Amino acid sequence: MKKEKNIYKPIPGILGDATDYHVYTMTLKDKITGFLIAFAIAFAAIMIFFREIVFSIIVGVIAGICFQKPYNNYLCQKRSNKLLNDFRSLLESLATSYTSGRNTQGAFEDALSDLVSIYGEDADISKEAQIIADGLHNNINIEDLLRNFADRSGLDDISSFADVFEVSFRQGANINRIISSTRDIINDKISVQMDIETAISGGKNELNVMMIMPFVVFLGLSGLGGSMTIVTNTFTNVVVKLVVLAIFVGAYVIGRKIMTIKI
Repeated sequence: MKKEKNIYKPIPGILGDATDYHVYTMTLKDKITGFLIAFAIAFAAIMIFFREIVFSIIVGVIAGICFQKPYNNYLCQKRSNKLLNDFRSLLESLATSYTSGRNTQGAFEDALSDLVSIYGEDADISKEAQIIADGLHNNINIEDLLRNFADRSGLDDISSFADVFEVSFRQGANINRIISSTRDIINDKISVQMDIETAISGGKNELNVMMIMPFVVFLGLSGLGGSMTIVTNTFTNVVVKLVVLAIFVGAYVIGRKIMTIKI
């Protein structure tokens, strides 16, 4: 009996149309960009090693097609990172509004205005603030609106904020203090992440140089007199070159995974 594949069902917005940040749908521009990046790298690598333009084009096309999913994941993660960064601005605006005595609906309306002026109406965080403001206008509980946003975002920080806000709101706790604390925690987390990125940036640069150097060396050797054995595509040479390329790719993938640190 065959197992049925688990198909992910996007989480709907509480008012209908809303973004599920677990899923990223690439535009035509995104697909072309991802294809060209992979094609250019694969084409250059194969041309340097084998000097066969037809083979290089074929490998480049295959690489461009296979790179679509990893590039989609990269764009999805990039969007999530931006959403978390912009979420800090939402918290900042809410804290200011609550401090000035605004109620919850007024605070989110003020936040919407601030976010639109900073990021524009098309920004994800502006759209989310609009959804929350519209929901409050339609007498939907703020807890339900924030929970839906947190579920769709897939971000632990937003989910934690929604949980704490719900408990605090029901028990009449100091909402302003909760918002300020959440903002500070997210700021600290992002600062630590930036420090980590700075600390390992040297290692990433070294990894990139190490991946480029073999191709530079091969180009230099193939340009020297009497080095036709390197350029000639005999069966043994082809096998050795393919193994070397596989090792390069594997080493780069492992190196990137080692240097990917999440907090």
